Amino acid sequence: MPGNATTIPTYTGTIPPVDNSLLYHIAVGLISGIGNTLAKRLIAYCGSAEAVLREKKSTLQKIPGIGDMLAQEISEQQVLQRAEKECAFLAKNNFSALCYSDEQYPQRLAQCEDGPVVLFVNGTIDFNQAKVLSIVGTRHATPYGIAQCETIVAQLAKRGHAPVIISGLAYGIDICAHKAALQNNLPTVAVMATGLDEIYPSLHYATAKKITTQGGALVTDFLSNTKPDRQNFIQRNRIIAGLADATLVVESGEKGGSLITAGLALSYNRDVLAVPGRTDDACSKGCNALIRSNRAALVETVADIEYALGWELNAKEKTRQLPLFVSLTAEEQTIANVLKEQPSITIDTLYHATKIPMARLSALLFTMEMNNILRTLPGKRYELK
Repeated sequence: MPGNATTIPTYTGTIPPVDNSLLYHIAVGLISGIGNTLAKRLIAYCGSAEAVLREKKSTLQKIPGIGDMLAQEISEQQVLQRAEKECAFLAKNNFSALCYSDEQYPQRLAQCEDGPVVLFVNGTIDFNQAKVLSIVGTRHATPYGIAQCETIVAQLAKRGHAPVIISGLAYGIDICAHKAALQNNLPTVAVMATGLDEIYPSLHYATAKKITTQGGALVTDFLSNTKPDRQNFIQRNRIIAGLADATLVVESGEKGGSLITAGLALSYNRDVLAVPGRTDDACSKGCNALIRSNRAALVETVADIEYALGWELNAKEKTRQLPLFVSLTAEEQTIANVLKEQPSITIDTLYHATKIPMARLSALLFTMEMNNILRTLPGKRYELK
């Protein structure tokens, strides 16, 4: 990609002791020919990331998706030294890393089959907050698109929702979304197409710094010294889509990264929203096409987002009580307790919070709805009545 990047000096000193679990997770991700989905399958079959690197070729060949050539590649890998250097870089700069099995790993991203094995983080933020919204759009934003983005973010804050705003730190709508979140004291997360040692584009360095100092974070699944190549931006879009409940597209041409992100969100069974534009405006053709094909809900005002996602006005201040004389089973009470703390959440979030098997959870939710205990909201969410 064209443009400049601001570089943070990399660590070149003695490698300190590191967390072995993190070390081996990073190392597995470095094996040539192993993507995130297959890496997680390997770890599950072998029992741990370390076991993957110590397993015999004959055993690896028996794992679904691993042939002779890939088994040979895994058994002959030389990736630990590079993984050690990355761990040293993280320690030197006080950055963190979340493995996909960690409790702090974003729950929404964990639900995505191709979610990163390791997510590198600069900043401190709870990724598992009740409301998370991705905002994406064209790099060539018009005054109309910028105004729409700023107004939507400001109104979300004014109406008491306080969602985490996710975007990609790029020119146009992305940086507008980050700045609007910061101006309205909302946490925001920038998903990067480089390692944490570079800020791309360099013009957004000041904003990136504010993000990390105002309760947000910079995140990536790329190692340090990774340059902002074009394909990296496509890869990082899956994280933008996967971190959020929904993706809002504000201005997009007929093609581009925003539509790729929207498509990824749909593949993850997440909501997609779009701001319409003039029929003759090239920067709105993508949004209009999403709406016309029923792949995105139309957003003219914040009320449309509230309706689509089931975000009630001042939901934090609303006290929820179960109907009188309702007798709940132990499992139903567990579900009700989660919904008291996290109103308007998806079945996937309920599954992770309750640990009830998905088939059983679906049946319980249906029974509770029939018994007038909870209701289903737009956006495939649930709340207590």
